Amino acid sequence: MKFLRSAVGLLSKVCLPIRANASFFFFMYLIGILVSYEELPANNPDATVYGNLWLELFLDLYIVCLLLTLIPMRIRRWIRAFLYFIAYATTIADVFCWEKFQSTLNPSMLLLVGETDGREASEFFSSYITADLILSSVGLVMLVMLIHILTAFWGLVKKQLPASFSARLSAAGHCLDRMQPVLGGLCAALLCWSAVSSSHNKNEMAQMFSLRTIGAVEHELTTRDCAQFYLPVYRLVFSVFSNELASEQIDRLIAAKDKMQVDSCSFKTPNIVLIIGESYGKQHSEQYGYFMPTTPRQIKLEKSGLLVPFSDVVAPWNLTSFVFKNVFSLHVVGQEGEWCDYPLFPELFRKAGYHVTFITNQFLPKAKEAVYDFSGGFFLNHPELSEAMFDSRNDQLYRFDRGLLDDYDKHQQSRNTAHNLIIFHLIGQHVSYRQRYPADRRKFSAEDYAEKRPDLTPQQRGMLAHYDNAVLYNDSIVDQIVRRFEDKEAIVIYMPDHGEECYEGNRGFICRNHSAAIDYDLARYEFEIPFWVYCSHKFAAKHPDVFQEIIGAKDRRFMTDALPHMLLYLAGIGTKDYHAEYNVLSPRYNEKRPRILKNTTDYDKL
Repeated sequence: MKFLRSAVGLLSKVCLPIRANASFFFFMYLIGILVSYEELPANNPDATVYGNLWLELFLDLYIVCLLLTLIPMRIRRWIRAFLYFIAYATTIADVFCWEKFQSTLNPSMLLLVGETDGREASEFFSSYITADLILSSVGLVMLVMLIHILTAFWGLVKKQLPASFSARLSAAGHCLDRMQPVLGGLCAALLCWSAVSSSHNKNEMAQMFSLRTIGAVEHELTTRDCAQFYLPVYRLVFSVFSNELASEQIDRLIAAKDKMQVDSCSFKTPNIVLIIGESYGKQHSEQYGYFMPTTPRQIKLEKSGLLVPFSDVVAPWNLTSFVFKNVFSLHVVGQEGEWCDYPLFPELFRKAGYHVTFITNQFLPKAKEAVYDFSGGFFLNHPELSEAMFDSRNDQLYRFDRGLLDDYDKHQQSRNTAHNLIIFHLIGQHVSYRQRYPADRRKFSAEDYAEKRPDLTPQQRGMLAHYDNAVLYNDSIVDQIVRRFEDKEAIVIYMPDHGEECYEGNRGFICRNHSAAIDYDLARYEFEIPFWVYCSHKFAAKHPDVFQEIIGAKDRRFMTDALPHMLLYLAGIGTKDYHAEYNVLSPRYNEKRPRILKNTTDYDKL
């Protein structure tokens, strides 16, 4: 009997943290649920809230209430007020971003805020803070906040109530007191249930905040069961954390920039054009033996003798942002230090006297930007580093890559000088494939694959057709870029950032498998890429030795992390950061250098 009374007394205390902070618990729970449902995409009827939302939010708020209960009331009031301010401010900001940009708080948004000056802030508020916000989700959160404020005056209102009504309230309170053991048992059961169901996400959150680089954060987010930052305040903390990690690498890049030096420059190649494609494995290139005619223009250029395709090239990563860091930095995999400890090759070109143009269809700072784009573009968009790398760049993204050509023709081409490095960064075959080519450029349909791919369903053949149409459209874009330089003394280099899977073999999926261990099939489909070098007739005639070096190197083993050393050689830039053993055109090239994929797997040993 004594044990039973002790158990009942213990259960009665389980609810004490919630009772002592009842208003806090109720309203914080309400806005947490509210914002999750308000931010479901309207154009996606299958979208759902975080699966463990109700239970994990209960657990999180109970822990906060428990900690508050341990603090004296005179201090607790101020702490609760501070927590209210943080919760409502971040929730309103989060919902505002969703209403205006269809994106919740993220690292890119926080970065944009940090780089906004007073004038830009004033223009932003005048443009976006409008009366219609009151009728949106923002107004709904503000209504909850208003009701919450009014309940804070309940104590004063209660004193003005008739004695009979106060007596009824007291009776109801006594009734609740008698139910404490039952409510405590229910609360204890919910706590156990929520603790078990939330343990994985809490562990993933801890794992995320233990990472030391923004690249590691991005890679962690590619795993299947990564952390879910399901509340606005969690997203804010994650965004601050991500920006801090990026800032550390920015500091190291600036230090490397300040130490770099250019000893000489012969401007051997007056015009160097680098085209960086997107999500393009060589298995879908007719130029490399694919069964569909996806690259007719590149094949025609190859038959002219001026385009030299390389046969054995791999990307160091199957993530765009990682590839960009490796390709832009003079660091190669296996060298001491990290990518951010070395200069970025456009900095050397610009310091040597080249006019450097960067035209991208992905890495422009924008509010609605995933962590992947933030991770890949933060160093390209940093004001000091961008100024050190580029003389001119575009300021608009386009639905199709044709827009980049028009941008170059209208705004960038006139800025060229006698010596130019021009970098085109395409959106290429990035998912979703059907959005990567205009409807009037559709050539392949699902029926075209019935004989060659009978193993696929009609829907899968349709997806394959979309991908190959995107490859064919990409063929026209790179051909148009080449045409703009065919009458100049120029070299054009084409490389996608990484490969892509589209129902390869019997693997049955599209895109990339980031969390899997790298086996031969994964390496073949997601890391092997097309790579070619085009020399204009003028360049080949004036530099037959370099042209022959390119032809002689076409079957050498190569990984694109070493590309900057080849570019420096083609430009004739002398610098201590250049190493001939990484230049695929050099007789001193080290072809036996291990090609380590994702810093883990030797490609040539698979």
